[in-house]
Amino acid sequence: MKRSERNKQLVDAARKALWNSYSPYSRFRVGAAVRSKSGNIYSACNVENASYGLTICAERAAIFKMVSEGEKEIDSIAVVAETNSPITPCGACRQVINEFANTDCEIICASEKDMKIFKLGELLPYSFKPDDIS
Repeated sequence: MKRSERNKQLVDAARKALWNSYSPYSRFRVGAAVRSKSGNIYSACNVENASYGLTICAERAAIFKMVSEGEKEIDSIAVVAETNSPITPCGACRQVINEFANTDCEIICASEKDMKIFKLGELLPYSFKPDDIS
């Protein structure tokens, strides 16, 4: 499968997950899909809570779903929102992505009208990993 087809497949899975978003407070629906190194796709949406700090982003929900199924390595991830321009993962999500991916991991950010592809290293330069401690 071509790279563009793989990216479209991942974005479509994220877009489908967006519709399950539970976002009654912000009304900001987000969907995400993670492709593991084995090629499996795990998708999820954001889930808000009245105690806003307990809200979980779509990216982390999809990653935790992947991990709960026994996989620990991200190949690529897509994030979709109903916006005019693409959104990127928040700082917390970037750090969680960093836990399960390398700096070359592609992060596909899509909106209603546009799509941008970043490498994790671009979005999280000088990232922290416990292996960095000497």
